[in-house]
Amino acid sequence: MMYPTKTALILLDKLAPWQKVNVSAFLTGGLMHGYPEMAGEPYKDNDDNFYLAMIREPVFVYGADSQTIRRTFERARSRGMAFSIYTRPLFVTNNDADNHASVAATPAAGLDIVGLGLHGDRKRVDKIVNGLKFLA
Repeated sequence: MMYPTKTALILLDKLAPWQKVNVSAFLTGGLMHGYPEMAGEPYKDNDDNFYLAMIREPVFVYGADSQTIRRTFERARSRGMAFSIYTRPLFVTNNDADNHASVAATPAAGLDIVGLGLHGDRKRVDKIVNGLKFLA
């Protein structure tokens, strides 16, 4: 099935494996908050046990260097897209308040972005991620 929307994560390709997984989880959580329609239906097994819903469509994960992530960030901003970010300083904070304070203290041009999360119209997201390669 081809969805009219697309979900894409762009991760700094030089991150450690645990960082890539962690950033992906945070970005996806942010997207689900901003786009609740991303959630599918809850699951139920044959024994009538219920499980929480997951994202209803595939998530495409791209890898990029710092310059390419910055370019993608600017593309998304210039198109008025609402998106999630993860910055390098968030690896050393240990709570949401400190995360917010870190981002709030930094102008957009100074954000050391290591991850972006996008969700929206498929064609719009495709234009923003144009030229990126899937994370290997």
